[in-house]
Amino acid sequence: MTENGRNTILVVDDEEGILEITEEYFERKGYQVYTATNGLEAIEIINSVKIACCFTDINMPEMDGLELAEHIRKVDNTLPVVVMTGFPSLENTIRTLKNGVVDYLVKPVNLEQMELCFRRIMRERGLFVENLILREEVERRERLQALNDELISRVEQLNVLNRIMEDFATSDSSYGIFNKVVDLGMEVVKADHVGFYIHAEQESSFVSIAATHLNSHCAGPFNVSEFPFELNSFFMDVIAEDKPCLISNNTGASGVSKFIRSFMVVPVKIREKTFGVVSASITEGDRRFTDKDIYYMNFISQKAASAIENIALYENIYDNLFSTLYAFVAALEARDSYTRKHSTRVAEVAYEIGREMNCTEEELDVLSFAGHLHDIGKIGIRDDILLKPGRLTSEEFEKIKEHPSIGADIVGQLGLWDREQEIIRHHHEFFNGKGYPDGLKDNEIPRLARILSVADAFDAMASDRAYRKKMDKVKVISIIHECSGTQFDPDVVQAFMRVVDEVWPHDS
Repeated sequence: MTENGRNTILVVDDEEGILEITEEYFERKGYQVYTATNGLEAIEIINSVKIACCFTDINMPEMDGLELAEHIRKVDNTLPVVVMTGFPSLENTIRTLKNGVVDYLVKPVNLEQMELCFRRIMRERGLFVENLILREEVERRERLQALNDELISRVEQLNVLNRIMEDFATSDSSYGIFNKVVDLGMEVVKADHVGFYIHAEQESSFVSIAATHLNSHCAGPFNVSEFPFELNSFFMDVIAEDKPCLISNNTGASGVSKFIRSFMVVPVKIREKTFGVVSASITEGDRRFTDKDIYYMNFISQKAASAIENIALYENIYDNLFSTLYAFVAALEARDSYTRKHSTRVAEVAYEIGREMNCTEEELDVLSFAGHLHDIGKIGIRDDILLKPGRLTSEEFEKIKEHPSIGADIVGQLGLWDREQEIIRHHHEFFNGKGYPDGLKDNEIPRLARILSVADAFDAMASDRAYRKKMDKVKVISIIHECSGTQFDPDVVQAFMRVVDEVWPHDS
């Protein structure tokens, strides 16, 4: 048999003479020839040998040629079948074509004509196989391109979703989240207008909290009626349906103004309760929102709801901790009428000094917090020492000196305020290194702790204490000035001198 059976012929006929003559002719021409006397024998050969073409008589015992052709068509429709018949007719021609026969020859068959028929069929088959391979290659490339396009789409979608999650992860306020929603809506779904509306449940109405329109950006309340159609009832319907609504190509049938070419609304829910809605619209151009756009908008809304809830929980925990710590300070100051409101005043003075020294808003917040809590460690000092009317002994003073460390430990246990903890610990350090608890000096002492140190000393001297009356303004200013460069940072002292008349406007 030649390579891949390309020149292998099967001849099927119940006349032995025809088989012998055909076999001898084709073998002399270099072909591999198999013969069978009926269809059943031919099937056995086809099952065991790769055949290039089958020539078969029609009228044969056990299985005729048309039955054989039908069997071949079912098991291998690429194997060409040529029928040889002594009784050609239109009916036989139609039957042979229906059975998948590619040609037929009239008996007695001319062997040269039979060979020409075989060569023609092989050429046609070669073209057919080539076209089939090309078609399969095209289909394979199309499938590959479709898979590649889908993969790119999935990667892009994943990048968008990750971007959305990252953006909300950096939001630290509800107000920031509202603006983030509308900004992301404009960017991700390419809307002309995005609005975030809070649901006022009792009034069954909505208040816009943030919005963007084309290249403008506005945040804060404005009337829903300012938008070019009545939103309220439409939003209420969306909430009632409890699912996103997409009007991809608006014709006005839904009650939405034809000014809006494409529109979608997504509910924002927190713990299964509708908090508000986000709407997006297209008012210009040919682009229209798709299912992917409303999927993105719904994802943005879900992440916004989660971020709002987390911030609310955090702010609640933060406020509770703040209230607890301030309660400690209030309890501490209640023990000593002379130091009542001392922490509040120290925080206010430190804030003013910090502002004079161009501290950032964040630093001013840290100063205010640390100022309110700087003496919280005194809650761990015994009353007989803390409230002693006279001078302290060396041992008692050593106990008093523990309060910055105790206060820092109390705040540190909460694990939230590292900078504040540091300031509380070091607000009694001296600029020359002779303070406590760690003997830090110069710039080793945190800058905000150096500010708090001046504010604390000022209020201590300007207030009544258990062991003395408050000092007058001139004396307080003089002492702070004299301690510049030793106990206090000279830069902080200069800033204090510039604001002292604001924090202590008169000597009373």
